[in-house]
Amino acid sequence: MRKWNIPLTYAPKIAGVLDGSIRQTIRVGRKFRVGDLVSFHGWEGRPYRSKWSFRTPYFELLTVDDIGIFPDTGIVVFQPQGGRAVYSWGSMIADIIAEQDGIEPPTGEALCRVLSGMHKIPEGGVEAQIIRW
Repeated sequence: MRKWNIPLTYAPKIAGVLDGSIRQTIRVGRKFRVGDLVSFHGWEGRPYRSKWSFRTPYFELLTVDDIGIFPDTGIVVFQPQGGRAVYSWGSMIADIIAEQDGIEPPTGEALCRVLSGMHKIPEGGVEAQIIRW
């Protein structure tokens, strides 16, 4: 078990995380595991150059799904047994992921815009994880 302090910079998500109505986030990379503890924080000013504005208690990660994010294709969910499922940005599954992630409006297309605005996603995609607590 590892402990992580994770910043939240997407403003529409913050209130939901603080009140417990949002219990999911998508993070680039593959560093999280089920059982890890995560705490979230905000920034008073410029990210990484200011004090934390809030901090949540630690939450245990209940599920960690390995995914790929592709700018044109959508989300690829990698199954533990080696399979994969591909969901376009316009699919109902992408809409559900966006809603659970606190994206406004809760659509796959909006999720794509938010993720692309936070990360440079190359044509070949980027590894990421959907973590839930």
